[in-house]
Amino acid sequence: MISATNVALAYGKRVLFKDVNIKFTPGNCYGLIGANGAGKSTFLKILSGEIDADKGDVSVGSGERIAVLKQDQSAYDEETVINTVILGHERLHTIMMERDAIYSKEEFTEEDGIRSGELEAEFAEMNGYEAESEAAVLLNGLGIPEEMRHQKMKELEGGDKVRVLLAQALFGNPDVLLLDEPTNHLDLKSISWLEDFLSRFQNTVIVVSHDRHFLNQVCTHIADIDYSKIQVFVGNYDFWCQASRLIQKQKQNENKKTADKAKELTSFIQRFSSNASKAKQATSRKKLLEKLTLEDMPVSTRRYPWIAFKPERPCGNVILEIENLTKTIEGVKVINNLSMVVNGEDKIAFVGDNSLAKTTLFQILAGEMEPDSGSFRWGQTISTSYFPDDNSRFFEVEMTLVQWLLQYAPPEEGESFARGFLGRMLFSGEEAMKKTGVLSGGEKVRCMLSRMMLSDANVLLMDEPTNHLDLESITALNEGLMAYSEVILFASHDHEFVSTIANRIVELTPRGCIDRLMNFDDYLASSEVAKERDAHYAAELAMAG
Repeated sequence: MISATNVALAYGKRVLFKDVNIKFTPGNCYGLIGANGAGKSTFLKILSGEIDADKGDVSVGSGERIAVLKQDQSAYDEETVINTVILGHERLHTIMMERDAIYSKEEFTEEDGIRSGELEAEFAEMNGYEAESEAAVLLNGLGIPEEMRHQKMKELEGGDKVRVLLAQALFGNPDVLLLDEPTNHLDLKSISWLEDFLSRFQNTVIVVSHDRHFLNQVCTHIADIDYSKIQVFVGNYDFWCQASRLIQKQKQNENKKTADKAKELTSFIQRFSSNASKAKQATSRKKLLEKLTLEDMPVSTRRYPWIAFKPERPCGNVILEIENLTKTIEGVKVINNLSMVVNGEDKIAFVGDNSLAKTTLFQILAGEMEPDSGSFRWGQTISTSYFPDDNSRFFEVEMTLVQWLLQYAPPEEGESFARGFLGRMLFSGEEAMKKTGVLSGGEKVRCMLSRMMLSDANVLLMDEPTNHLDLESITALNEGLMAYSEVILFASHDHEFVSTIANRIVELTPRGCIDRLMNFDDYLASSEVAKERDAHYAAELAMAG
């Protein structure tokens, strides 16, 4: 168990937390949510002891161990992968080192014998004899193959380092597990494994994530940071969404009733205060009016952008035809003989483990890269708008957001139009004059979505559009794309996003693609798809052999 009592933290005039009192109990998984900047990661750091609050206390059960998903990818560069995982349980690792040092001595004293006996007892109590096998199971579940386990961490790619650090946090059955964005860099298979692991985990979990499906799968409670407080709701993320909206609506209704009653009383007082026969009633109502207090509804830190794509014209009969498209990058064939036809009303999610293949396909379709062979043809009525995975080139020239947006607006529009549009995308007031060079990742994505909305395109190409967005912006984008009437081709690692938008799934494989007209959850559950996928990869291995 871990609890916070009267915790407060402020940076200058900006108050993050004010008198937070909360208890996290064993057997529960708490999803810590809140708008960008609300203090989710900061609160995890307070709980772990990494930073101190201005006031208040954090207490952990006696003898209980906290494990944290480390964010510093270079901290263990000189350690092997397997050793990095075991370092997640520092006491166990210390015992292993001391034990090995004693056993490596050429002369074994009586004191060494006594000490080794003590260490062996503690080692067995901590399940030390199973440490390497437990670490191997965790690494395997997170997609780190056996041949990598004795490499040094500095030899790994960034995404693999994150997976090892996640295995480190999960290792040794910690009493309290603190996870900040654990699904980053994980593929769908690894995310599913982690969901299953956390669902079976018996101790306390507190997790920050922008993945709504993940929160729905693992959370028993939602801890919502808003108004500088943290309020706990029983249930998963979807339940919190419904409950919070209901609470907000109830507050609004209560305030409306109070305002209506106050208006009625005020009117009576004004009409009859000068009337001698009604003066007593007027005085009585005046006293009643003074007792009525209109509850100030706090201004939430949670803000939703306005996202709506409106095509200038519907798609015609011919949307897109791809025939035998092939592309090799740095000696690796990332797209192999891809053929497909896109139809009207298609909402196609491109899936598969190879992100480079999806990005390459979008770049080819957007005209930014030439295929090695094969062809594709857009219909004459088609206008496209492209959201790239890497948007940095759009912000290389330093300018204000107003100037940036007007590049893509109709020529007759001016600053007032740009300010109004940017305001709906959460750049209100002076934020519209921000320089492009200081934008965060999430702010750049909102700018790119604004650009797409202004295009009036009838086909949207989107490569990982939810990256860098907070939950509120992801929800707004999700709803905007669900309402879009024309064709969408997109790639995303967000399960909820894919399952609620796509009506057709295309999985890129080394042998071409697997193409099914079905929703994402049915696709994942299909044994027929699994057989076809295995056949594709088996054929590729046979060719390589």
